[in-house]
Amino acid sequence: MTEPALPTARIARALAAADRNADLNVFLALDAPGATAAAHALTRRLERGDHVGPLVGVPIAVKDNLVVEGMKTTAGSRILANFQSKFTATAVRRLVSAGAVVIGKTNLDEFGMGSSTERSAYGPTMNPWNPRYVPGGSSGGSAAAVAAGIVPIALGSDTGGSIRQPAAYCGVVGLKPTWGRVSRYGLIAYASSLDTVGPIARTVRDAARALAAMAGDDPADMTASREPAPDFTRSLDDGVAGLRVGVLDGWLDGDVTPGVRGAVRGTANQLASAGADVRSVTLPDVDAALAAYYVIAPAEASSNLARYDGVRYGHRTSAAVTSLADLYARSRGEGFGPEVIRRILLGTFALSAGYYDAYYGRAQALRAELTGAFLAALLDVDVLLGPTTPGPAPLLGELQDPVTMALLDKFTISASLAGLPAIHVPTGLERGLPIGVQLIGRPFAEATLLQVARTVEIHSGFERAAS
Repeated sequence: MTEPALPTARIARALAAADRNADLNVFLALDAPGATAAAHALTRRLERGDHVGPLVGVPIAVKDNLVVEGMKTTAGSRILANFQSKFTATAVRRLVSAGAVVIGKTNLDEFGMGSSTERSAYGPTMNPWNPRYVPGGSSGGSAAAVAAGIVPIALGSDTGGSIRQPAAYCGVVGLKPTWGRVSRYGLIAYASSLDTVGPIARTVRDAARALAAMAGDDPADMTASREPAPDFTRSLDDGVAGLRVGVLDGWLDGDVTPGVRGAVRGTANQLASAGADVRSVTLPDVDAALAAYYVIAPAEASSNLARYDGVRYGHRTSAAVTSLADLYARSRGEGFGPEVIRRILLGTFALSAGYYDAYYGRAQALRAELTGAFLAALLDVDVLLGPTTPGPAPLLGELQDPVTMALLDKFTISASLAGLPAIHVPTGLERGLPIGVQLIGRPFAEATLLQVARTVEIHSGFERAAS
Protein backbone atom coordinates (compact mmCIF):
# COMPACT_ATOMS: atom_id res chain seq x y z
CA MET A 1 0.00 0.00 0.00
CA THR A 2 1.12 3.58 -0.60
CA GLU A 3 -1.01 5.45 1.98
CA PRO A 4 0.64 8.02 4.26
CA ALA A 5 1.69 6.70 7.65
CA LEU A 6 -0.81 8.40 9.97
CA PRO A 7 -4.37 7.08 10.10
CA THR A 8 -5.74 10.64 10.02
CA ALA A 9 -3.99 11.32 6.70
CA ARG A 10 -5.06 7.96 5.24
CA ILE A 11 -8.71 8.49 6.09
CA ALA A 12 -8.72 12.11 4.93
CA ARG A 13 -7.31 11.01 1.59
CA ALA A 14 -9.91 8.24 1.24
CA LEU A 15 -12.80 10.59 2.03
CA ALA A 16 -11.47 13.14 -0.46
CA ALA A 17 -11.24 10.42 -3.13
CA ALA A 18 -14.83 9.40 -2.38
CA ASP A 19 -15.95 13.00 -2.91
CA ARG A 20 -14.03 13.25 -6.19
CA ASN A 21 -15.69 10.07 -7.46
CA ALA A 22 -19.21 10.89 -6.25
CA ASP A 23 -20.56 10.72 -9.81
CA LEU A 24 -19.82 6.98 -9.91
CA ASN A 25 -22.51 6.38 -7.24
CA VAL A 26 -20.22 4.05 -5.32
CA PHE A 27 -21.50 4.78 -1.82
CA LEU A 28 -25.00 4.61 -0.39
CA ALA A 29 -23.68 6.19 2.82
CA LEU A 30 -20.42 7.86 3.81
CA ASP A 31 -19.50 8.27 7.46
CA ALA A 32 -16.93 11.05 7.35
CA PRO A 33 -17.39 12.13 11.01
CA GLY A 34 -17.20 8.57 12.34
CA ALA A 35 -14.23 7.63 10.15
CA THR A 36 -12.36 10.80 11.07
CA ALA A 37 -12.98 10.26 14.78
CA ALA A 38 -11.78 6.64 14.51
CA ALA A 39 -8.63 7.79 12.67
CA HIS A 40 -7.82 10.35 15.37
CA ALA A 41 -8.31 7.70 18.06
CA LEU A 42 -5.93 5.34 16.23
CA THR A 43 -3.37 8.10 15.79
CA ARG A 44 -3.43 8.83 19.52
CA ARG A 45 -2.94 5.15 20.29
CA LEU A 46 0.01 4.98 17.89
CA GLU A 47 1.57 8.02 19.52
CA ARG A 48 1.24 6.29 22.91
CA GLY A 49 2.98 3.25 21.51
CA ASP A 50 -0.07 0.97 21.74
CA HIS A 51 -0.38 -2.10 19.55
CA VAL A 52 -3.33 -1.41 17.24
CA GLY A 53 -3.31 -4.26 14.73
CA PRO A 54 -1.89 -5.11 11.29
CA LEU A 55 -4.42 -2.98 9.35
CA VAL A 56 -3.97 0.18 11.40
CA GLY A 57 -5.55 3.16 9.68
CA VAL A 58 -6.44 1.29 6.49
CA PRO A 59 -9.66 2.75 5.05
CA ILE A 60 -12.22 0.13 4.05
CA ALA A 61 -15.64 0.19 2.41
CA VAL A 62 -18.42 -2.25 3.29
CA LYS A 63 -21.09 -3.63 0.99
CA ASP A 64 -24.45 -2.40 2.21
CA ASN A 65 -25.76 -5.87 3.05
CA LEU A 66 -23.34 -6.14 5.98
CA VAL A 67 -24.60 -4.36 9.08
CA VAL A 68 -22.54 -1.73 10.89
CA GLU A 69 -23.77 -0.35 14.20
CA GLY A 70 -25.02 3.20 13.93
CA MET A 71 -25.13 3.19 10.12
CA LYS A 72 -28.02 2.55 7.77
CA THR A 73 -28.09 -0.82 6.04
CA THR A 74 -30.42 -0.92 3.03
CA ALA A 75 -29.24 -3.97 1.04
CA GLY A 76 -29.91 -1.74 -1.96
CA SER A 77 -33.67 -2.01 -1.34
CA ARG A 78 -36.50 0.40 -0.59
CA ILE A 79 -37.88 -2.10 1.90
CA LEU A 80 -34.92 -1.34 4.24
CA ALA A 81 -34.57 2.34 3.36
CA ASN A 82 -34.54 3.48 7.00
CA PHE A 83 -33.14 0.40 8.75
CA GLN A 84 -30.32 1.03 11.21
CA SER A 85 -28.50 -1.87 12.83
CA LYS A 86 -27.81 -2.15 16.55
CA PHE A 87 -24.71 -4.33 16.02
CA THR A 88 -21.83 -4.84 13.61
CA ALA A 89 -21.24 -7.88 11.41
CA THR A 90 -18.46 -10.16 12.65
CA ALA A 91 -16.35 -9.75 9.49
CA VAL A 92 -16.48 -5.97 9.77
CA ARG A 93 -15.87 -5.98 13.51
CA ARG A 94 -12.77 -8.12 13.11
CA LEU A 95 -11.31 -5.80 10.47
CA VAL A 96 -11.96 -2.82 12.73
CA SER A 97 -10.30 -4.71 15.61
CA ALA A 98 -7.27 -5.12 13.33
CA GLY A 99 -7.11 -1.34 12.94
CA ALA A 100 -9.15 -0.76 9.77
CA VAL A 101 -11.55 2.20 9.52
CA VAL A 102 -14.94 1.95 7.81
CA ILE A 103 -15.57 5.05 5.67
CA GLY A 104 -18.91 4.04 4.17
CA LYS A 105 -21.41 1.53 2.78
CA THR A 106 -21.29 0.63 -0.92
CA ASN A 107 -23.99 0.21 -3.54
CA LEU A 108 -25.19 -3.22 -4.66
CA ASP A 109 -27.86 -5.01 -6.63
CA GLU A 110 -30.89 -5.26 -4.36
CA PHE A 111 -30.31 -8.03 -1.79
CA GLY A 112 -27.38 -9.19 -3.91
CA MET A 113 -29.66 -10.24 -6.78
CA GLY A 114 -28.01 -9.06 -9.97
CA SER A 115 -24.82 -8.94 -11.97
CA SER A 116 -24.34 -5.25 -12.76
CA THR A 117 -25.36 -3.10 -9.73
CA GLU A 118 -28.12 -1.72 -11.96
CA ARG A 119 -30.75 -3.49 -9.82
CA SER A 120 -30.17 -1.19 -6.85
CA ALA A 121 -33.12 0.90 -5.69
CA TYR A 122 -30.66 3.80 -5.40
CA GLY A 123 -29.42 3.90 -8.98
CA PRO A 124 -26.57 2.13 -10.78
CA THR A 125 -22.88 2.37 -9.99
CA MET A 126 -20.56 3.23 -12.88
CA ASN A 127 -17.29 1.51 -13.75
CA PRO A 128 -14.24 3.68 -12.85
CA TRP A 129 -12.47 2.53 -16.02
CA ASN A 130 -15.26 3.94 -18.17
CA PRO A 131 -18.53 5.22 -16.68
CA ARG A 132 -20.46 4.03 -19.74
CA TYR A 133 -19.94 0.45 -18.51
CA VAL A 134 -21.23 -1.53 -15.54
CA PRO A 135 -18.91 -2.38 -12.62
CA GLY A 136 -20.44 -5.84 -12.29
CA GLY A 137 -22.48 -7.10 -9.40
CA SER A 138 -23.78 -7.58 -7.01
CA SER A 139 -20.75 -6.13 -5.13
CA GLY A 140 -20.25 -3.49 -7.82
CA GLY A 141 -19.97 -0.60 -5.39
CA SER A 142 -17.20 -2.33 -3.44
CA ALA A 143 -15.26 -3.23 -6.59
CA ALA A 144 -15.62 0.32 -7.93
CA ALA A 145 -14.45 1.78 -4.60
CA VAL A 146 -11.21 -0.18 -4.90
CA ALA A 147 -10.74 0.39 -8.63
CA ALA A 148 -11.25 4.16 -8.22
CA GLY A 149 -8.48 4.29 -5.63
CA ILE A 150 -10.80 5.30 -2.79
CA VAL A 151 -9.91 2.35 -0.55
CA PRO A 152 -7.39 -0.51 -0.86
CA ILE A 153 -9.84 -3.06 0.59
CA ALA A 154 -13.63 -3.38 0.43
CA LEU A 155 -15.93 -6.09 1.69
CA GLY A 156 -18.31 -7.89 -0.62
CA SER A 157 -20.50 -10.95 -0.49
CA ASP A 158 -20.47 -13.77 -3.03
CA THR A 159 -23.48 -16.01 -3.62
CA GLY A 160 -22.86 -17.01 -7.23
CA GLY A 161 -19.91 -14.81 -8.17
CA SER A 162 -20.76 -11.43 -6.69
CA ILE A 163 -17.19 -10.77 -5.51
CA ARG A 164 -15.23 -12.28 -8.39
CA GLN A 165 -17.31 -10.99 -11.31
CA PRO A 166 -17.27 -7.28 -10.33
CA ALA A 167 -13.58 -7.63 -9.47
CA ALA A 168 -13.07 -8.86 -13.03
CA TYR A 169 -14.95 -5.95 -14.58
CA CYS A 170 -13.15 -3.38 -12.41
CA GLY A 171 -9.62 -4.78 -12.73
CA VAL A 172 -9.06 -5.64 -9.06
CA VAL A 173 -8.58 -8.78 -6.94
CA GLY A 174 -11.71 -10.54 -5.64
CA LEU A 175 -11.52 -13.45 -3.17
CA LYS A 176 -14.40 -15.76 -2.28
CA PRO A 177 -13.24 -17.87 0.68
CA THR A 178 -14.41 -21.40 1.39
CA TRP A 179 -18.03 -21.38 2.57
CA GLY A 180 -17.82 -21.15 6.37
CA ARG A 181 -14.29 -19.74 6.49
CA VAL A 182 -15.65 -16.25 7.34
CA SER A 183 -18.62 -15.73 9.65
CA ARG A 184 -21.88 -14.66 8.01
CA TYR A 185 -23.19 -13.12 11.23
CA GLY A 186 -24.48 -9.68 10.29
CA LEU A 187 -24.76 -10.45 6.58
CA ILE A 188 -28.29 -9.94 5.26
CA ALA A 189 -29.15 -13.36 3.89
CA TYR A 190 -29.88 -14.08 0.24
CA ALA A 191 -29.14 -17.80 -0.13
CA SER A 192 -27.68 -19.11 3.11
CA SER A 193 -26.01 -22.25 1.77
CA LEU A 194 -24.13 -20.13 -0.80
CA ASP A 195 -23.55 -16.70 0.78
CA THR A 196 -19.89 -15.96 1.55
CA VAL A 197 -18.21 -12.80 2.84
CA GLY A 198 -14.88 -11.90 1.29
CA PRO A 199 -12.51 -9.07 0.33
CA ILE A 200 -12.10 -7.10 -2.87
CA ALA A 201 -8.64 -5.55 -2.91
CA ARG A 202 -6.03 -3.75 -4.99
CA THR A 203 -3.52 -6.61 -4.60
CA VAL A 204 -3.42 -10.26 -3.67
CA ARG A 205 -1.42 -9.36 -0.56
CA ASP A 206 -4.14 -6.96 0.61
CA ALA A 207 -6.78 -9.65 0.07
CA ALA A 208 -4.69 -12.09 2.12
CA ARG A 209 -4.30 -9.55 4.94
CA ALA A 210 -8.05 -8.92 5.03
CA LEU A 211 -8.87 -12.63 5.06
CA ALA A 212 -6.38 -13.24 7.88
CA ALA A 213 -8.19 -10.63 9.98
CA MET A 214 -11.71 -11.94 9.25
CA ALA A 215 -11.37 -15.72 9.18
CA GLY A 216 -12.14 -18.06 12.06
CA ASP A 217 -14.80 -19.61 14.23
CA ASP A 218 -17.63 -17.42 15.50
CA PRO A 219 -19.97 -18.47 18.34
CA ALA A 220 -22.64 -16.22 16.80
CA ASP A 221 -22.66 -18.24 13.54
CA MET A 222 -23.18 -21.99 13.79
CA THR A 223 -22.11 -22.39 10.15
CA ALA A 224 -18.72 -20.74 10.70
CA SER A 225 -16.00 -23.36 10.42
CA ARG A 226 -13.65 -24.20 13.29
CA GLU A 227 -10.91 -24.95 10.78
CA PRO A 228 -7.79 -23.10 11.99
CA ALA A 229 -7.00 -19.98 9.96
CA PRO A 230 -3.28 -19.68 9.13
CA ASP A 231 -1.37 -16.51 8.30
CA PHE A 232 -2.44 -16.25 4.67
CA THR A 233 0.42 -13.87 3.85
CA ARG A 234 3.22 -16.21 4.98
CA SER A 235 3.56 -18.27 1.78
CA LEU A 236 2.55 -15.59 -0.74
CA ASP A 237 6.02 -15.25 -2.24
CA ASP A 238 6.92 -18.95 -2.24
CA GLY A 239 6.20 -19.31 -5.96
CA VAL A 240 4.54 -22.24 -7.72
CA ALA A 241 7.41 -24.66 -8.28
CA GLY A 242 6.09 -28.19 -7.72
CA LEU A 243 2.43 -27.13 -7.55
CA ARG A 244 -0.08 -28.69 -9.96
CA VAL A 245 -2.43 -26.45 -11.92
CA GLY A 246 -5.43 -27.82 -13.82
CA VAL A 247 -6.57 -25.72 -16.78
CA LEU A 248 -10.32 -25.80 -17.50
CA ASP A 249 -9.92 -25.85 -21.28
CA GLY A 250 -13.56 -26.83 -21.79
CA TRP A 251 -14.64 -23.52 -20.27
CA LEU A 252 -12.86 -21.66 -23.08
CA ASP A 253 -15.24 -22.93 -25.76
CA GLY A 254 -18.32 -20.99 -26.83
CA ASP A 255 -18.97 -17.33 -26.06
CA VAL A 256 -15.61 -16.44 -24.53
CA THR A 257 -13.87 -13.42 -26.00
CA PRO A 258 -10.42 -13.78 -27.55
CA GLY A 259 -8.94 -11.62 -24.81
CA VAL A 260 -10.22 -13.81 -21.98
CA ARG A 261 -9.23 -16.98 -23.81
CA GLY A 262 -5.76 -15.54 -24.32
CA ALA A 263 -5.54 -14.48 -20.68
CA VAL A 264 -6.22 -18.01 -19.43
CA ARG A 265 -3.81 -19.67 -21.85
CA GLY A 266 -1.16 -17.01 -21.30
CA THR A 267 -1.46 -17.46 -17.53
CA ALA A 268 -1.12 -21.22 -17.90
CA ASN A 269 2.11 -20.73 -19.87
CA GLN A 270 3.45 -18.27 -17.28
CA LEU A 271 2.74 -20.68 -14.43
CA ALA A 272 4.44 -23.50 -16.33
CA SER A 273 7.49 -21.29 -16.89
CA ALA A 274 7.50 -20.52 -13.15
CA GLY A 275 7.78 -24.24 -12.35
CA ALA A 276 4.19 -25.40 -11.98
CA ASP A 277 2.98 -28.71 -13.40
CA VAL A 278 0.21 -27.51 -15.74
CA ARG A 279 -2.29 -29.98 -17.18
CA SER A 280 -5.76 -30.00 -18.73
CA VAL A 281 -8.77 -30.87 -16.55
CA THR A 282 -12.33 -31.65 -17.64
CA LEU A 283 -15.29 -30.79 -15.41
CA PRO A 284 -19.09 -30.77 -15.83
CA ASP A 285 -20.62 -28.24 -18.19
CA VAL A 286 -21.15 -24.81 -16.63
CA ASP A 287 -24.69 -24.61 -18.02
CA ALA A 288 -25.78 -27.40 -15.67
CA ALA A 289 -24.39 -25.50 -12.69
CA LEU A 290 -26.19 -22.38 -13.86
CA ALA A 291 -29.50 -24.25 -14.00
CA ALA A 292 -29.04 -25.71 -10.51
CA TYR A 293 -28.08 -22.33 -9.07
CA TYR A 294 -31.18 -20.61 -10.42
CA VAL A 295 -33.36 -23.11 -8.59
CA ILE A 296 -31.45 -23.32 -5.30
CA ALA A 297 -30.65 -19.63 -4.78
CA PRO A 298 -34.18 -18.32 -5.47
CA ALA A 299 -35.65 -21.07 -3.29
CA GLU A 300 -33.50 -20.01 -0.35
CA ALA A 301 -34.23 -16.35 -1.10
CA SER A 302 -37.96 -17.06 -0.98
CA SER A 303 -37.51 -18.35 2.56
CA ASN A 304 -35.00 -15.74 3.75
CA LEU A 305 -36.90 -12.73 2.45
CA ALA A 306 -40.22 -13.82 3.99
CA ARG A 307 -39.22 -11.84 7.11
CA TYR A 308 -39.73 -8.54 5.28
CA ASP A 309 -43.49 -8.34 5.76
CA GLY A 310 -44.23 -4.79 6.90
CA VAL A 311 -44.82 -5.86 10.50
CA ARG A 312 -41.55 -6.30 12.38
CA TYR A 313 -39.16 -3.92 10.61
CA GLY A 314 -38.56 -2.44 7.20
CA HIS A 315 -41.01 -0.70 4.89
CA ARG A 316 -44.69 -0.75 5.83
CA THR A 317 -47.31 0.45 3.36
CA SER A 318 -49.15 3.65 4.20
CA ALA A 319 -52.15 2.60 2.14
CA ALA A 320 -55.37 1.49 3.80
CA VAL A 321 -55.38 -2.29 4.12
CA THR A 322 -58.25 -4.71 4.58
CA SER A 323 -56.40 -7.65 6.13
CA LEU A 324 -53.03 -8.88 7.33
CA ALA A 325 -52.50 -10.58 3.97
CA ASP A 326 -53.22 -7.27 2.24
CA LEU A 327 -50.64 -5.54 4.50
CA TYR A 328 -48.04 -8.14 3.56
CA ALA A 329 -48.78 -7.92 -0.16
CA ARG A 330 -48.77 -4.12 -0.35
CA SER A 331 -45.67 -3.67 1.83
CA ARG A 332 -43.66 -6.26 -0.09
CA GLY A 333 -44.92 -5.07 -3.47
CA GLU A 334 -43.91 -1.49 -2.71
CA GLY A 335 -40.62 -2.37 -1.04
CA PHE A 336 -39.13 -5.02 -3.32
CA GLY A 337 -37.81 -4.30 -6.81
CA PRO A 338 -38.73 -6.35 -9.90
CA GLU A 339 -35.64 -8.60 -9.86
CA VAL A 340 -36.17 -9.55 -6.21
CA ILE A 341 -39.86 -10.23 -6.85
CA ARG A 342 -38.97 -12.40 -9.85
CA ARG A 343 -36.55 -14.53 -7.82
CA ILE A 344 -38.95 -14.87 -4.88
CA LEU A 345 -41.63 -16.11 -7.28
CA LEU A 346 -39.21 -18.56 -8.90
CA GLY A 347 -38.10 -19.88 -5.52
CA THR A 348 -41.61 -20.18 -4.13
CA PHE A 349 -42.68 -22.13 -7.18
CA ALA A 350 -39.68 -24.48 -6.91
CA LEU A 351 -40.56 -25.23 -3.28
CA SER A 352 -44.29 -25.59 -3.77
CA ALA A 353 -46.18 -28.85 -3.31
CA GLY A 354 -45.92 -31.05 -6.36
CA TYR A 355 -42.81 -29.34 -7.70
CA TYR A 356 -40.28 -29.70 -4.87
CA ASP A 357 -38.80 -33.00 -6.08
CA ALA A 358 -38.95 -32.06 -9.74
CA TYR A 359 -37.02 -28.83 -9.28
CA TYR A 360 -35.39 -28.24 -5.90
CA GLY A 361 -34.62 -31.90 -5.25
CA ARG A 362 -33.09 -32.40 -8.68
CA ALA A 363 -31.07 -29.19 -8.36
CA GLN A 364 -29.61 -30.33 -5.04
CA ALA A 365 -28.73 -33.72 -6.53
CA LEU A 366 -26.96 -31.95 -9.39
CA ARG A 367 -25.15 -29.77 -6.88
CA ALA A 368 -23.88 -32.84 -5.03
CA GLU A 369 -22.70 -34.38 -8.31
CA LEU A 370 -20.93 -31.17 -9.31
CA THR A 371 -19.25 -30.87 -5.91
CA GLY A 372 -18.01 -34.44 -6.14
CA ALA A 373 -16.54 -33.78 -9.59
CA PHE A 374 -14.65 -30.71 -8.36
CA LEU A 375 -13.31 -32.46 -5.27
CA ALA A 376 -12.18 -35.42 -7.39
CA ALA A 377 -10.37 -33.09 -9.80
CA LEU A 378 -8.71 -31.29 -6.89
CA LEU A 379 -7.23 -34.57 -5.66
CA ASP A 380 -4.94 -34.48 -8.71
CA VAL A 381 -4.21 -30.73 -8.84
CA ASP A 382 -3.71 -27.99 -6.27
CA VAL A 383 -5.71 -25.33 -8.08
CA LEU A 384 -7.92 -25.00 -11.14
CA LEU A 385 -7.45 -22.21 -13.69
CA GLY A 386 -10.15 -20.79 -15.94
CA PRO A 387 -12.04 -17.65 -16.91
CA THR A 388 -13.95 -15.51 -14.42
CA THR A 389 -16.25 -13.89 -16.97
CA PRO A 390 -16.93 -14.48 -20.68
CA GLY A 391 -15.51 -11.04 -21.53
CA PRO A 392 -15.04 -7.48 -20.29
CA ALA A 393 -17.82 -5.39 -18.74
CA PRO A 394 -21.05 -4.76 -20.69
CA LEU A 395 -22.46 -1.30 -21.30
CA LEU A 396 -24.87 0.23 -18.81
CA GLY A 397 -28.42 -0.62 -19.85
CA GLU A 398 -27.33 -3.60 -21.96
CA LEU A 399 -28.48 -6.29 -19.50
CA GLN A 400 -32.26 -6.07 -19.79
CA ASP A 401 -32.79 -9.81 -20.33
CA PRO A 402 -32.50 -11.91 -17.11
CA VAL A 403 -30.99 -14.82 -19.04
CA THR A 404 -28.27 -12.63 -20.55
CA MET A 405 -27.52 -11.29 -17.08
CA ALA A 406 -27.35 -14.80 -15.60
CA LEU A 407 -24.86 -15.96 -18.24
CA LEU A 408 -22.32 -13.40 -17.01
CA ASP A 409 -21.90 -15.55 -13.88
CA LYS A 410 -21.69 -18.94 -15.56
CA PHE A 411 -18.00 -19.43 -14.72
CA THR A 412 -18.27 -18.32 -11.08
CA ILE A 413 -21.35 -20.29 -10.00
CA SER A 414 -19.70 -23.73 -9.87
CA ALA A 415 -17.27 -22.80 -7.08
CA SER A 416 -20.16 -21.28 -5.13
CA LEU A 417 -22.30 -24.40 -5.41
CA ALA A 418 -19.34 -26.54 -4.32
CA GLY A 419 -18.40 -24.18 -1.46
CA LEU A 420 -14.83 -23.88 -2.75
CA PRO A 421 -12.46 -20.92 -2.40
CA ALA A 422 -11.91 -18.97 -5.61
CA ILE A 423 -10.15 -15.76 -6.60
CA HIS A 424 -10.10 -13.41 -9.56
CA VAL A 425 -6.76 -11.90 -10.58
CA PRO A 426 -6.62 -9.15 -13.23
CA THR A 427 -4.12 -9.79 -16.02
CA GLY A 428 -4.72 -7.22 -18.74
CA LEU A 429 -7.14 -5.29 -20.94
CA GLU A 430 -9.47 -6.04 -23.81
CA ARG A 431 -11.07 -3.13 -25.67
CA GLY A 432 -9.68 -0.84 -22.97
CA LEU A 433 -11.47 -2.69 -20.15
CA PRO A 434 -10.01 -5.10 -17.56
CA ILE A 435 -10.01 -8.88 -17.93
CA GLY A 436 -8.32 -11.63 -15.94
CA VAL A 437 -8.47 -15.20 -14.72
CA GLN A 438 -10.09 -17.24 -11.98
CA LEU A 439 -8.34 -19.71 -9.70
CA ILE A 440 -10.32 -22.30 -7.71
CA GLY A 441 -8.80 -24.20 -4.79
CA ARG A 442 -9.41 -27.03 -2.36
CA PRO A 443 -11.65 -26.45 0.67
CA PHE A 444 -9.87 -24.28 3.26
CA ALA A 445 -6.71 -24.15 1.10
CA GLU A 446 -6.83 -20.37 0.63
CA ALA A 447 -3.12 -20.11 1.47
CA THR A 448 -2.19 -22.16 -1.62
CA LEU A 449 -4.78 -20.35 -3.73
CA LEU A 450 -3.35 -16.97 -2.74
CA GLN A 451 0.19 -18.20 -3.33
CA VAL A 452 -0.65 -19.10 -6.93
CA ALA A 453 -2.64 -15.88 -7.36
CA ARG A 454 0.36 -13.85 -6.23
CA THR A 455 2.52 -15.53 -8.86
CA VAL A 456 -0.10 -14.75 -11.52
CA GLU A 457 -0.18 -11.15 -10.32
CA ILE A 458 3.60 -10.81 -10.55
CA HIS A 459 3.89 -12.33 -14.01
CA SER A 460 0.90 -10.50 -15.50
CA GLY A 461 2.40 -7.11 -14.71
CA PHE A 462 -1.12 -5.66 -14.59
CA GLU A 463 -1.47 -2.39 -12.73
CA ARG A 464 -4.34 0.01 -12.24
CA ALA A 465 -3.11 3.54 -11.52
CA ALA A 466 -5.03 5.10 -8.63
CA SER A 467 -7.43 7.87 -9.54
